Amino acid sequence: MTATGLTMGGALAGRVLDALAEATADAPGITRVAYGSGERFAHQLAREEAEKLGAKARIDAAGNLYLTLAGSNADLPAIVIGSHLDSVPHGGNFDGAAGVVAGLAVIAEFVAQGTRPSRDLILLATRAEEAVWFPLSYPGSQAALGLLEPQALEARRSDSGRTLAEHMREEGFDPGAVGRGVAGIEASRIAAFVEVHIEQGPRLVAAGVPAGIVTGIAGGFRYVDAACLGAYGHSGAEPRFARHDSVLGFTDLAAGLEAEWDALEREGHEATITFGRVESDPSQHGGSRVLGELRFTLDVRSANAAVLERIETRLHVLFAEVGVKRGVVFEAGPRFTWEPATMSPALIAAFDRAAGDLQMRVPHVPSGAGHDAATFAAANIPSAMLFVRNENGSHNPHESMDIADLDQAIRLLFRFVTGFDRGHP
Repeated sequence: MTATGLTMGGALAGRVLDALAEATADAPGITRVAYGSGERFAHQLAREEAEKLGAKARIDAAGNLYLTLAGSNADLPAIVIGSHLDSVPHGGNFDGAAGVVAGLAVIAEFVAQGTRPSRDLILLATRAEEAVWFPLSYPGSQAALGLLEPQALEARRSDSGRTLAEHMREEGFDPGAVGRGVAGIEASRIAAFVEVHIEQGPRLVAAGVPAGIVTGIAGGFRYVDAACLGAYGHSGAEPRFARHDSVLGFTDLAAGLEAEWDALEREGHEATITFGRVESDPSQHGGSRVLGELRFTLDVRSANAAVLERIETRLHVLFAEVGVKRGVVFEAGPRFTWEPATMSPALIAAFDRAAGDLQMRVPHVPSGAGHDAATFAAANIPSAMLFVRNENGSHNPHESMDIADLDQAIRLLFRFVTGFDRGHP
């Protein structure tokens, strides 16, 4: 990365991202396990850099990190800029981290210009946003607001098999307080929550622009251990009429859901339907066997709650129809949901004004992926997101964000913060 032409904050962001990449490399890509050593390093690095700039640090019971640059009127609710610092296994360096370093960069810009915000500016680095580690939706940000359900603390981390409570305690935090609903920050003390994040889809790349303003975050449901159960049989001896083929049952299910997806698109609705993992038992499958069991995950997302309900209704109809047709039984298994979130129209308008001031073309884009901002929006906290252009998608080691694009988002975010009280009481 080069600092040529960057703001001071942008140059700092580049250096911090480089340090993160080097320290948490796990070929291919990087790995920062939630409540593990990589996430711990990232939080400590963010804290050290913010404290060099004069920010005050504190940590809540769940381990979320709050870095506060004092404003001229501490009685006013704060502007909170935040994102997460964990990653998926062997993922890219920018998912989550880009948002934290963007907040760090805004603090650096205030320091460089010898000014301070009109109200406190808090950089929040959350914990455990990536559901690959714990089968939960945003446990870190939920805990920050005192909203994490006590039973969530019994969720087990995918690699260790140990509970969220155990991992919190091991890192020196207080799961008991989290379970009692002790908040790290009260919702009433937040004037706005803003998250900067790489776009995990192709819209900004296709539009040829460095940044976008998010209109809303998709909700969804996920089945993490579903199964199609049939009966094993000999590939030559088992006639078609007697088969209970789990592979054909699963493919009929997938085809039926894709047909529903096609119908939704014809009607102008957006959704995504993903079978992220499909597997059979290696000790049972073979080249000359009818497969009797297939396990899979299903992830469905849409910004429209009615669309989600329609797809899930169709899913269960297909379970029954395909079950009769193929002689199989579907077991849905554990189900997890998260609600769609609409970003604040007032904050979107404020970002539009900031973009106009900077003569930047910043389109409005939806978010199909979930983000911590959804937690704050669901708590009726005015929330906004900025996306940064990113090549090659996300949740893979080939994420490719140009620091110059992040710097444009930093400029926009700084303008938003400095102009916040011109458009708000």
